[in-house]
Formats: sequence, structure tokens, C-alpha cells
Amino acid sequence: MATPFRERAPDLDGHDPAALAGAAGVAAADVTFGDGPFVLDPVPRVISAADWASLEAGLLQRVRALDAFCADVYGARRIVRDGVVPARVVETIDTLEPALCGTSQDRWIGIAGLDLVRAPDGRFLVLEDNLRTPSGMAYAVAARVVSLMLWQPEHPPVPVDGLRAMLRLALGPGRAVVLTDGPSNAAYWEHQWLAELLEIPLAEVDGFDPAGVDVVYRRTDAWQLDSDVGRLLHGRVRVVNAYGVGVGDDKLAHAYVEDMVRYYLGEEPGLGSVRTYDLGRPEVAEEALDRIEELVVKPRAGYGGEGVVICPHASRDDVERTREAVRATPEDYIAQELVPLSEHATVVDGEVVMRHVDLRPFVFLGAGDEGAVYPGGLTRVALEEGALVVNSSQNGGAKDTWVL
Repeated sequence: MATPFRERAPDLDGHDPAALAGAAGVAAADVTFGDGPFVLDPVPRVISAADWASLEAGLLQRVRALDAFCADVYGARRIVRDGVVPARVVETIDTLEPALCGTSQDRWIGIAGLDLVRAPDGRFLVLEDNLRTPSGMAYAVAARVVSLMLWQPEHPPVPVDGLRAMLRLALGPGRAVVLTDGPSNAAYWEHQWLAELLEIPLAEVDGFDPAGVDVVYRRTDAWQLDSDVGRLLHGRVRVVNAYGVGVGDDKLAHAYVEDMVRYYLGEEPGLGSVRTYDLGRPEVAEEALDRIEELVVKPRAGYGGEGVVICPHASRDDVERTREAVRATPEDYIAQELVPLSEHATVVDGEVVMRHVDLRPFVFLGAGDEGAVYPGGLTRVALEEGALVVNSSQNGGAKDTWVL
């Protein structure tokens, strides 16, 4: 396996790592995720201006293409008719909302949060596209507040004080509310923070009446149209993100996003994807099964890392069970190349060690060609040695991300 890319980290410049970690924990004490604290590593990640300029353009391009794909899936399905995406890919997306076929939206995707990894050659690649209920932007701001307090850099990174304007761009005109499940939602702290930032009400699902509201920024876990929340909102208010956008973050559709960029925008993709195998194609499934020991296999309908088998790190029995499951129902799985996540200096138990990281940047689309990208985003870090899963729910933490 290739050697992971080692990220540039700021010089500790005499700072005691244990003291930094302790100060970060105190400063972020009021920030929570789920039932526990928001775990913030004090050593920020640094991205150069040149790298960010390229990444920013590629992110905007990609999300615009995904927005066009959502509109097309619920419209004429030109991309299927023209043979770019197989019909079975669209027809078997379990997040497809049949009731929306034949309908249109001014904008399907207002806010996207993509998961990026950095390959051994330094390139950023998209591992997954998160469109239904992307989270993390408030945690990114909290990380910035703490890191600036700890480091007080002579040349500070690009500021992140434009988030309010970016959210307003995505929500559009009219009276808006943030809709939450309440304290039971793991990201409830973020919901409260965003409502305060936007100076709009935070409404809980129970008892919510959309009368007099123009737009709902839905942050509930219920993303389906056929749910209490969906039935309450559909046809009565504009919802961000729109119901039905799950077709764009389907794990198999991910295999075709670069083709979507070429098809809808007439441009070459500025941001690549981690290679994803469409196992519904017999010749592709055969190739993947022949080298499954080298790949990552994911349930097509899974999320949050559940059910993912990183075959190079799995036991022989687990690999064989995965092989048989894929052979039995290949359409229920996707396979991806294993990209060794880049490594970054991280404080663990008072010592500076290297840990794997990914990046979740945030993209905002408004009317027409308006769009913006939050500078940097939230870097997520796997705190256990050798771990490749960075989710907060699986012992992951976070870092501030500085764009120079």
C-alpha cells in the first residue's frame, strides 16, 4: 500500500502539547455532539492558498453538477436517455422519491458537505457526497475560535466570518426557521448555534406549524418525504435541502459524478472521485471480486461507516463473507479503492503523534449562478492509531482547517 501523504502542520514553537490539548478542551467545553463533548484537537490543519483555489473551484463545479442531476432525475432523465448513467442506477436508488417525479425546484441543493480524502500524491479526492442533511459547519467555526485563541498567529488564516451570508444565500428570501428534532438529535448544539447566527427561530418538530413560514432549513434526521416531517412540510414551504436530493448522494451514483460534470456543465472535472465500482456491471463486479482483498466494500444504503469492510485490514473470514454477500446481491453494495488517508500531527495523551484525517468542506448554492464555499471546512481525525474511520460517533475528533 502507498505511504499516506503527510500534511504540513504548524510548528508548535515551544507550546506544550498537553497544555494545548487541555486549553482546547476547556475552551470548547460548551460545544457538544450527542451525549458527549466536541473533541477538538489543538493542532490545526493548514492548506495552501494555491491548493485551496483549485479545491474551491472543483467543489462548486461538482455541487452544481449534482444539483443538475437531481433536477434531471425528477425530470426528463436526459442523462439516462443519452446513455451516460445506466437506467438501473437511477431506478434502484433507495432514496428516490417517486412522488416528486415530474416536479421542479428552483434549487435542489442549497447546502452540501462533501467528504474528501487526500491521496498519497497530495490530490484531494471525494469519498462521499453528503446532500440530505450535511452537518459540521458550526463545529468548524467553534474550532476556529479556539485555535485562534490558542495560537494567536502573526499571519492568521482566511477568516470564516462569511458563514451567515453563505447560509442566507442558500436559504433565499423570506421568513425562515431552523427545524430540529430537539435535544435527541446528536447535532442539536449546532442547530441552536445556526438559528442564533441567522437570527431566526429554532423550531422543534413536535407542534410545529409552518403557517407564515417561507423556508425551512430542515435539520431533522427524518429526510424522507414519507415521514411526519415530510408530510407536514411538502407543498407548504420551501425546504433546504429539498426532499429527493438523496439521489445525488447515493453511493452508486457517486461512480458517475465526474461524468455528470462533463454532461451537464460541458467541463472537465476539477475535483476527482475515489474510484467507485458499479458492481451491477458484470465485468466490473468480476474485476472487483478478483481483487476484493484490496478494496473497501460498503452497503449501498449504509451511512456513518456502518457495515463498511476495509478488506485489506479485515480478517480472512470477514473478507470471504463480504465476497459471498457481493456475489449474491451485487446491486446492494459498492466497492471503492482504498485511499490511505493522509496523516496530520495530533495530540493524543499529551504527545504529538500522526493520525489519519479527512476533510468536510461546505458548499452553498443560491439562485442562478450564485455559489460560495466555506474557507477550509472541518477536518475530522481518527484518534486511534491506524484507524481510518473519522466519524465522531466512532471515536473521531476534529481540527480547525486554516486556508493561508
